[in-house]
Amino acid sequence: MDDAAWQHKVAVVQQALDRVGERTDDPMETLKALSSADLAATTGYLVAAAEAGVPVLLDGLMSVACALTAERIAPGASAWFAAGHRSTEPGQSLALSKLGLEPLLDLGLRLGEGSGAVAAVPVLRSAIAVLRDVALLSEIMG
Repeated sequence: MDDAAWQHKVAVVQQALDRVGERTDDPMETLKALSSADLAATTGYLVAAAEAGVPVLLDGLMSVACALTAERIAPGASAWFAAGHRSTEPGQSLALSKLGLEPLLDLGLRLGEGSGAVAAVPVLRSAIAVLRDVALLSEIMG
């Protein structure tokens, strides 16, 4: 991205923030003012999953941005979230840090369509198998 494109993006974001003003102080108002229907729905899904105690594997920038808003709506929700991978988008790394999440995969991938989270599933399955199937030393010695 060249400097002109970067400056244009910065200006567009600043205009949106100026337009909504203090509405960003409230997470529901933030969703109304700056979100799209799909991002609002994703945020709602994340809140509902956390309230139901269902773990969620997050993917890239947009899902992690929704997770930040879900955490604002339902503090503690992020305890139910895991990050599938770290994208090359700097904003995703900042959001993961704010949520206290370390991604399962950090391969410098430029993925999309949930493929980063899908790529992390075998890692999770392997970890579950180890925890479930490997005997404890006390079981072997006893």
